[in-house]
Amino acid sequence: MTTDLWMLVCTAVLSISVPLLYGAGRLQASGGGKWLAGNRDTALDVAPWVERAKRAHLNLIENIAPFAVLVLVAHVTGKANEATACGAQLFFYGRLAHVAVYTMGLVYVRTIVFGVTVLGEIWILRALF
Repeated sequence: MTTDLWMLVCTAVLSISVPLLYGAGRLQASGGGKWLAGNRDTALDVAPWVERAKRAHLNLIENIAPFAVLVLVAHVTGKANEATACGAQLFFYGRLAHVAVYTMGLVYVRTIVFGVTVLGEIWILRALF
């Protein structure tokens, strides 16, 4: 399997894992699993980092589809190479850092790290033309 595809798989695993992070915060705030198992009709008062982790996850979900399209098109068309591998790595490691800095509330760092992920996608896109 190519590096590009591995980074796509790693990104999917990251997307599956992030809810465990903010789920732990929700579990702690609810004092047990009753709220988590229920219909969640009422808001739960959680620490700010829990909501930031959730927003980081939503942002990851919004950006995973275009990344997946770029990686898969590069793979299917035979244009996956060192440049696309580098772009995929930039995207994945940038996304990993994005979750961390977003959850910690590092505002300006978050913006820079997000820019790295976009750069990774542009790098892959360039290889397609």
